[in-house]
Amino acid sequence: MIAVDKKKPLIPGSGGISNNVRENARTRIYRKAAARSAAKLARNLASAVLLLIFFFPFYWMIITSFKSLGETMVFPPSLLPKQFHLSNYAGAFSAFPFIRFLVNSCIVTAAVLALQMMTVIPAAYAFSQYQFKGKGFLFGLTLATMMVPAQLIFLPLFVLFSKMGLINSYASLILPFGTSAFGIFMLRQTFNQMPKELVEAARLDRAGEWKIVTQLFLPMARPTLVTMALLTFINTWNDYFWPLVMTTNDTVRTLPVGVASLRNIESGINYNILMASNVMLTIPIVAVYLLAHKQIIKAFTYLGDK
Repeated sequence: MIAVDKKKPLIPGSGGISNNVRENARTRIYRKAAARSAAKLARNLASAVLLLIFFFPFYWMIITSFKSLGETMVFPPSLLPKQFHLSNYAGAFSAFPFIRFLVNSCIVTAAVLALQMMTVIPAAYAFSQYQFKGKGFLFGLTLATMMVPAQLIFLPLFVLFSKMGLINSYASLILPFGTSAFGIFMLRQTFNQMPKELVEAARLDRAGEWKIVTQLFLPMARPTLVTMALLTFINTWNDYFWPLVMTTNDTVRTLPVGVASLRNIESGINYNILMASNVMLTIPIVAVYLLAHKQIIKAFTYLGDK
């Protein structure tokens, strides 16, 4: 029997070929790893740039709200104030009827939210669970209203409210936004996911429509309701155009109109006071979003999965 040395290749030169194969494999692995690392680095850099672009205006607004008037006029501007002037926020309260405008904003926003909940939930439930003649047409007509801008209908509504004596009243700021086509659409899509067996079982147990809606549909639709409420809150709280055209004095005007009044070019713009007012205008929106962002993610994830 001939002894074979296992440490040496049986075929001359085969060891060199296997080494080349290994080296080529390692090279391909290293190249793929390097490409993945480069792609990850590029994504991280792009995300950092986008975050900087998005957050810098908010940072600039906050920093400017603490600067003195002289610092806001310096060029090039500084990224930090030499001294933090909290008096700018006190100046914002005295620059216009801040408290009155704040109360008006709270009243209008709360009323619009309540009115939309009272109209959107029944409408979405009807479009989702009932069958009636013209249902598709009415739903399409409801969605079509989302394409009509407020600037297109404000003049007829202004004339109507003027004849009714509702100019400079809360009604003129609340009633036009008493329902939401987008809210009806979102809530209908959520209600459509309710298993029909559960609804039929509830009706067999002699549960009324009110009980079915409040105990079956609304708990399931909580993320959607929170999302709809947040969007309504942001739109109503930030609305500048409608309170401006529906009011002629400060009786029921809201915060955005008051903040915009600080941009008086003739008497000069105090950018530090203006930015302090904008910070106080933004704080409620940020606070509400931080409280509700998890429900928003759940709502869109649920709708997307279905």
